[in-house]
Amino acid sequence: MPLALSLTTADMQRHSLTSWWPAECWPQVFNKLIRRYKYLEKGFEEEIKKLLLFLKGFTESERNKLAMLTGILLANGNISASILNSLFNENLVKEGVSAAFAVKLFKSWINEKDINSVAASLRKVGMDNRLMELFPANKRSCEHFSKYFTDAGLKELSDFARNQQSIGARKELQKELQEQMSRGDPQKEIIAFTKEEMKKANLSEQAMICIIWTSVMSSVEWNKKEELVTEQAIKHLKQYSLLLKAFTSQGLSELSLLLKIQEYCYDNIHFMKAFQKIVVLLYKADVLSEEAILKWYTDAHVAKGKSVFLEQMKKFVEWLKNAEEESESDEEETD
Repeated sequence: MPLALSLTTADMQRHSLTSWWPAECWPQVFNKLIRRYKYLEKGFEEEIKKLLLFLKGFTESERNKLAMLTGILLANGNISASILNSLFNENLVKEGVSAAFAVKLFKSWINEKDINSVAASLRKVGMDNRLMELFPANKRSCEHFSKYFTDAGLKELSDFARNQQSIGARKELQKELQEQMSRGDPQKEIIAFTKEEMKKANLSEQAMICIIWTSVMSSVEWNKKEELVTEQAIKHLKQYSLLLKAFTSQGLSELSLLLKIQEYCYDNIHFMKAFQKIVVLLYKADVLSEEAILKWYTDAHVAKGKSVFLEQMKKFVEWLKNAEEESESDEEETD
């Protein structure tokens, strides 16, 4: 083991981290060493991982100093967030050492950077969905995590973890819906299941219709030929119109669905010419209302494929407007 790395573990333990230099100097020392001797970088990270496994050998004061140092090293990019694996050690977790250490570490890290930078680093090494493991299994809930870190002054970390859990729950729900559709489960059963899961996860109807759309479009193998995929899409969506209708009871949900369709048709090149036919189908099936379509056309669309899709919808929108005017005229004559 290189001398510099030997100093990292043994001497930091023996000299309580600060007997040679003040604590704030250590990050600079390691940073300069690693920059000068690049081959030390990987070994240094491994030494930090080992060091964290023996946190119980430090006093509380020493652990706090090490946590602050580790946070700064993470912020500087001297080590990766994979070192957090050591904090998931069963004994450290059980005795609450991991969670207490994580508070000091994340405070130091966020103080140097910000929550977005921290989140990006966590995602890079797959740690973004593992923070709950800082707690024993019986306390591994979003509510407990949120309270613990919010009380410790780390609300931004609590919000991040809650958001990650929500994303995870949505992915699982989407996967389950996709499987139900692939099995050919009755739509009434799928609707009942979806409403129950929507309530459990505290999801809005706008969020739910987007999940349903993605599940519906992912549950089939699409034809690669553009001239055939439109016919296939119409047939497939017609089959699930009852499901889509059950989760578009609000204007915002209809707009969310329209935007999802627009993005899907743009991102999947074979569907570029299918957009108008899909919208018309869903209008006829009472999934999308006249008001929602006109709102989308006027000012609620996004930039993706805008010119192509607006042109496709032009004649249908004109027809909708004329039908609306005729309806208003008939009402006036009746009065």
